Amino acid sequence: MDMYDRYDEEYEKEKIVLCGANSYEQKFYMNPEFDILPEEIRQELQIMCVLYTEDVGGVLMVVFDEDGKLQLEVTHGEHDFLFDEIGSELKIKQLQREKEELFESLEAYYKLKEYI
Repeated sequence: MDMYDRYDEEYEKEKIVLCGANSYEQKFYMNPEFDILPEEIRQELQIMCVLYTEDVGGVLMVVFDEDGKLQLEVTHGEHDFLFDEIGSELKIKQLQREKEELFESLEAYYKLKEYI
């Protein structure tokens, strides 16, 4: 399963991928549209995504929905019996709490970027 398999026309219209990590391919992706973000924020996002996938497996994508809200989306291979679904949910909730300020700042940046 390739993290880019989720790109279809409907998905692209509705959501914009900020970044993501894939435990199967051991890859991190940062959308080039967001290269203007400060290096420390990009590094924080990379560390967050990679640590998540190393901890529970699967694919984590950080996306902006059609309303500009930041979402953490998780998928995993159909036959990935090592994927920790309970751990995944707990880790997502933890990230949402711990990274709340970062996520709010990114949402504000995204909404501002859309108006410029």
